[in-house]
Amino acid sequence: MTTTIYSFSAEPLGASTPVSLGQYAGRVLLIVNTASECGFTPQYKGLQKLYDEYAARGLEVLGFPCNQFGKQEPGDAAQIGSFCEKNFGVTFPLFNKIDVKGSHAHPLYRWLTREERGFLGLAAIKWNFTKFLVDRKGHVVKRYGPSVKPETIAADIEKLLQAPV
Repeated sequence: MTTTIYSFSAEPLGASTPVSLGQYAGRVLLIVNTASECGFTPQYKGLQKLYDEYAARGLEVLGFPCNQFGKQEPGDAAQIGSFCEKNFGVTFPLFNKIDVKGSHAHPLYRWLTREERGFLGLAAIKWNFTKFLVDRKGHVVKRYGPSVKPETIAADIEKLLQAPV
């Protein structure tokens, strides 16, 4: 049974070869399912701000575009990347579009939702911009709903960055 995030791999945006999430070992991760045409899309700005502020100290923000909620991520990899860079200055890693729920959910998201349940103890991702915070040892420590703004997560990130590895 998988016990850390480092067992998973995913395809970087526009690539067809998966990379191991083990490359992020020792870093704090904020994993987010994203969409370009969602009411929460402006959160990209807050996610980028967190990345800018904490990356040098060990934070990685990992964005996973998903088109399962209201078809709000219709673009291809090039369109997604261009949109995020042009509108929000996104420089944190983005990955190819995936499913985050249902029978075709990416194995990473099946694991994340088993590790940290959402509202009312439910596992399923309910909407875009659900966030998972992962400690430096690869364990999920907290899940945040879509309406939780990235800036409100800063204190939790700070605690994990200060914790011994």
